[in-house]
Amino acid sequence: MSNLDRQAVPSVCGGRGFVVAEPVRELLAPRHVRLGESTEVRRLLPNLGRRMVGAWAFVDHYGPDDIADEPGMQVPPHPHMGLQTVSWLHEGEVLHRDSLGSLQTIRPRELGLMTSGRAISHSEESPKSHARLLHGAQLWVALPDAHRHVEPHFQHHTDLPVVTAPGLTATLILGGLDGAVSPGTAYTPIVGADLALTAGADVRLPLEADFEYAVLAMSGQAEVDGVPVLPGSMLYLGCGRRELPVRADSDAGLMLLGGEPFEEELLMWWNFIGRSQEEIEAARKDWTEGSRFGEVHGYDGGRLSAPELPPVPLKPRGRVR
Repeated sequence: MSNLDRQAVPSVCGGRGFVVAEPVRELLAPRHVRLGESTEVRRLLPNLGRRMVGAWAFVDHYGPDDIADEPGMQVPPHPHMGLQTVSWLHEGEVLHRDSLGSLQTIRPRELGLMTSGRAISHSEESPKSHARLLHGAQLWVALPDAHRHVEPHFQHHTDLPVVTAPGLTATLILGGLDGAVSPGTAYTPIVGADLALTAGADVRLPLEADFEYAVLAMSGQAEVDGVPVLPGSMLYLGCGRRELPVRADSDAGLMLLGGEPFEEELLMWWNFIGRSQEEIEAARKDWTEGSRFGEVHGYDGGRLSAPELPPVPLKPRGRVR
């Protein structure tokens, strides 16, 4: 998934200064962003007061959208570096193409995991013949310095482990939960889990006290630690928890996101995560003029052009609110 903002602003993220070291209940409202002709997303990260949750650096929630008579998702070829993209669907299909030659249709509760490493480009689109509804989330995971220049690769996992309790089915997307571990490659201590709750469910999820957590509401009516979370909102929970009470008044879908707080300070601009303004400038030049990001073949249309960088350089330093 691309950040299509044509006035993309560099965002300082990471670093312990952003982390709340105790349990909190911070409800984050989304920013609405258009993607192409017929898809609008609710952007939860980066947020005005919350840049990351563990290594999770970018979260978009979209749908459910009726695209029966629409083209659906149409995101032209665009570049990434220094991150992983996670595609997660509740309804519909998304066709992934990338500069490695990958061509894969991603369906509900299947993991599409692209590790950009030093450089990759990809496109995402609804197939020409597609289901009526499209509903899902697109997320980015920041790569730590030791792994941010790895060779790019794409993984598709259809058989993911689950954790069950009365009224709950939790599917592991990344990392581990209650002894279950996702087959997706992770480069930091992390967890991403899809929580399917039935009406009347009242459960307590086991957590890691050293992780920070957030819960993204996908559908239905649920309460997380006593706080109602509406679809398209996200509740930041801080650190220091060993369990999380969750209950549902109706069938509901949530995503649990968490991980060890990300110590490194990062600079995120457009579709790049780097460590300096110079890195970001070089990546933009490579996408505009060079061949570092490769070519995506088979997409019916041109690729995205990079927006202009703001005139004032921005460097990671200290806490930004």
